[in-house]
Amino acid sequence: MEDHVEIRTIGVIGAGQMGNGIAHVCALSGYDVLLNDISQEALDRALATITKNLDRQVSREKISAAEKDAALGRISTTMVLADLGPTDLVIEAATEKEHVKEAIFADLLPHLKPTTILTSNTSSISITRLASRTDRPEKFMGFHFMNPVPVMQLVELIRGIATDQETYGACLKVVETLGKTASSAEDFPAFIVNRILMPMINEAVYTLYEGVGNVTSIDGAMRLGANHPMGPLELADFIGLDTCLAIMNVLHEGLADTKYRPCPLLTKYVEAGWLGRKTGRGFYDYRGETPVPTR
Repeated sequence: MEDHVEIRTIGVIGAGQMGNGIAHVCALSGYDVLLNDISQEALDRALATITKNLDRQVSREKISAAEKDAALGRISTTMVLADLGPTDLVIEAATEKEHVKEAIFADLLPHLKPTTILTSNTSSISITRLASRTDRPEKFMGFHFMNPVPVMQLVELIRGIATDQETYGACLKVVETLGKTASSAEDFPAFIVNRILMPMINEAVYTLYEGVGNVTSIDGAMRLGANHPMGPLELADFIGLDTCLAIMNVLHEGLADTKYRPCPLLTKYVEAGWLGRKTGRGFYDYRGETPVPTR
C-alpha cells in the first residue's frame, strides 16, 4: 500500500459555526472544498460568514486580497449529500447528536469512493462506535477542530480502535498543511481538551453554586491568578452552557465517576434557556452595552 492517500478535495458536512470555519481554513490552504448542509439558508449564511472572516484577515494583513479571492473560488456548496461522494476526505461537522451523525454516514456511504477517508469533528462521541457503523472503520477517525476554527491552533486527531496508520498519516498531513498543530488523543470520553477543560468549568460553577465567590470574583481570579485569557464562566457562556452540560454528561456516563457530576446550577441555567452568548443570557447578561453578571 502507498504511504498516504493524496488529499486534494475535502467535503464538509454541516455549514454551522464549526463547518464554515473548517471550510474557510481548508480553502485558504489550497484544498477544493464542497460544503454541504440540509438548508440553503445555512449555506448562504456560511458563505457570508467566510467572506466576512476572510475580509478581516485581509484588513489585518494576514492574507492578501488575491488569497481571499482564491479561497472563495475553491468553495462550492450543495444540499445533496451524495455530491460529496468523489471527495478524498470528508469532515462531518453536523449537530453533536449521535443518531444524526449516524444517519448522515448511512446516507453518504453508498456514494463514497473506496479510498475516501471519513472523519467526524465530534467533541465527545466515541469514534470507535461511529466507525463501527460504517463500511470503513480503518479509514475513519476523529478530526476535532477548536472554535473559532480560523484562529485556534489545535486540532485533536482521535484514532478509533480500528483506525489504520495510513489514515492517521493522511489526516496529520492535512493538519500540517492547514498550518495547525495536531494533538493525538485516544478514543475515550471527551478526548484531551474537553476532558480537562469541562471539569474546570463545572468546578467554577460549583464554586458559584456554593457561594465561594460570585461571577466577577471567580472569573477575575482565574484571569489574573492563573493567567487564563478568559474566566471559566465567561468561557462557558462563549461555548454554550448546553454544550458544557452535554459534555459533562458524556464524561459522567462514560467514565462513571462522581467527580464528573454536572453541577445542579449548570443544569438549572440550561433548563432556563440561559445558554450564554447565543441566547443573550448565561452567567452574564449580554442584552445591554456591556455584559452584566447574573449572579
